[in-house]
Amino acid sequence: MTPLTTPYYLIDETRLLRNLKIIQRVREASGAKSVLALKCFSTWSVFDLMRQYLDGTTSSSLFEARLGHEKFGKEVHAYSVGFSAGDIKAVRKFADKVIFNSISQLTAYQDAVRGMKLGLRVNPGISYSHFDLADPARRYSRLGVSDRNAVMKAAPLLSGVMFHFNCENDDVDNFRAAIDVIGENYGALLKGLEWVSFGGGLYFTREGYPLDRFCEKLKSFGEKFGVQVYLEPGEAAITECAELVTTVVDVVHNEIDVAIVDASVEAHMLDHLIYRTTPRIAAPEPGPHRMMIAGRTCLAGDIFGEYDLKTRLEVGSEVRIADAAGYTMVKKNWFNGLPMPSIVARRLDGTVEVVRRFGYQDFKRSLS
Repeated sequence: MTPLTTPYYLIDETRLLRNLKIIQRVREASGAKSVLALKCFSTWSVFDLMRQYLDGTTSSSLFEARLGHEKFGKEVHAYSVGFSAGDIKAVRKFADKVIFNSISQLTAYQDAVRGMKLGLRVNPGISYSHFDLADPARRYSRLGVSDRNAVMKAAPLLSGVMFHFNCENDDVDNFRAAIDVIGENYGALLKGLEWVSFGGGLYFTREGYPLDRFCEKLKSFGEKFGVQVYLEPGEAAITECAELVTTVVDVVHNEIDVAIVDASVEAHMLDHLIYRTTPRIAAPEPGPHRMMIAGRTCLAGDIFGEYDLKTRLEVGSEVRIADAAGYTMVKKNWFNGLPMPSIVARRLDGTVEVVRRFGYQDFKRSLS
């Protein structure tokens, strides 16, 4: 095997399997199906494993829907905040469900997708999010239909509805209460439909999450309204399964020692910059040496964070950034022309496979 050179994303299938088995357990105990949210994770080199535990994929665009069809198979849920006429013409060839974000889009394209299973995103007016940026029920939200009467009028066209109203929700009591509200407000609608999706943003694979109570609620909801319940795990499917492996290329001092690594927050873990969060370090271990770890773009704020480490970082030191699967590879970019991290998979049998390297020609082709 060609020696590994940093930076690279290392996906560990053994860690991934832990999450997938929990998803399987939820399906068996509750009857709820799960479709992978490709907006979070689209790295199809591990789809052979994921396909065994998930019912399909859900998308936010034509390209994601097509990727789900071609590389994952099984069910394809095609959603978009705004389909174009060209999108609809293309997506109807391989989608199992087409989910519209608005009544106007449903009305405009219903004839083009006649005979298919149609869905509508409904905004229930409640949500769970730590960040206004990601809150689906924020003021002026364009995500889903909030007019209940309009939804009821559209019901004859629908086979199901999607309520995607959570972001990083690990509070099972909050979720249980929320779907009770949905049942009260939309029960009459649901009883005439085939399926309902509660979207993603539910952290039910986290350590210690009360799965039994979660499953009981999903099961009782599905039975009460006679609908197939769907979940759309993104982070829940891939949490803690990958690292961004980097190497220190320089150490400078300005009140604090700053280790500059051969990767970037802005280019390779953008969500941490957007939400102003600090990623965890998988290696080195915690210890007495206080250091800042920074990316090597020209952006002054390209900072992973400040850490107390067991080993003082020097040029050539390896730094592993934890939990680097979700919203990373799907958002990576060519800012500053930095080399894009390779994608590497550690398979279940322990073998390490470099599944994709990116070079200058990839950078060049992304421009014109």
